[in-house]
Amino acid sequence: MKIGFVGLGNMGAPMALNLLKAGHVPTVFDLNPRAVQLLVDAGAKGAGSPRAAASDAEVVISMLPAAVHVRSALTGGDGILAGLATGVTIVDSSTIDPASVREFAALASERGGAFVDAPVSGGTGGAAAGTLTFMVGGSPQQYRQLTPVLSAMGKNIVHCGEVGTGQVAKICNNLVLGITMAGVAEAMALGEALGIDPKVLGDIVNTSTGRCWSSDTYNPFPGLIETAPSARGYTGGFGTDLMLKDLGLATEAAKSAKQPAFMGALAQQLYQAMSSRGDGKLDFSAVIKLYRRE
Repeated sequence: MKIGFVGLGNMGAPMALNLLKAGHVPTVFDLNPRAVQLLVDAGAKGAGSPRAAASDAEVVISMLPAAVHVRSALTGGDGILAGLATGVTIVDSSTIDPASVREFAALASERGGAFVDAPVSGGTGGAAAGTLTFMVGGSPQQYRQLTPVLSAMGKNIVHCGEVGTGQVAKICNNLVLGITMAGVAEAMALGEALGIDPKVLGDIVNTSTGRCWSSDTYNPFPGLIETAPSARGYTGGFGTDLMLKDLGLATEAAKSAKQPAFMGALAQQLYQAMSSRGDGKLDFSAVIKLYRRE
């Protein structure tokens, strides 16, 4: 299948590489020429703009940091919509707000195309391994059409409902993730302060009722899990600023629905404190730094 791919960051680049491994030859674009060249060296075709990436595509996939970046990639003079042929589907795997998704879907429809939201869960490790979960918001027909393409990059392809519901699922999932990471960080730091060996505590939590992904796979305490960002100075993972953005999406959505988000608001303050002190580019598990006596 002819695929355009826009956004080759920590998530997008390994996703595009997995498309290559599955036999597709995506046409890729990123603002960083080096990121494009790395994919070209692996066998992809390079493009000089989002429009060029979309011009010969049957499906266009975007993976960008925030709604403002998606809007720019779509609607700029050299944007995706300018190069979109009739009948082409845009699959946005960024994490953005549901209202923006519906707006972008309307813009794509005006151009004779379609817009589907398919945000992901699984982190950079899942992106590299091709085991991501895709949360798809679109019609049943669009879901069936896109499943073979998304399966090249993910293990679980879930149809959430109409356009926008993929983002609803994603922001709710990341709300849980941000809260649980802060909880694990708080508990691990408390245990350390009270004198228990952090490894012993971590093993107990992971065989008890406190067990969760933030403890058994991504534990924030350094040295407990060698594959976690905490073992490499909190680099190369899901950035604190990105978690802060996602929690902002969740709390704003909660306000619009007049739904309380007590713990989400507190978690948002914790990650805001991390960002304000200059740690926004560190993996979000670095929130434990707010608790430890370093």
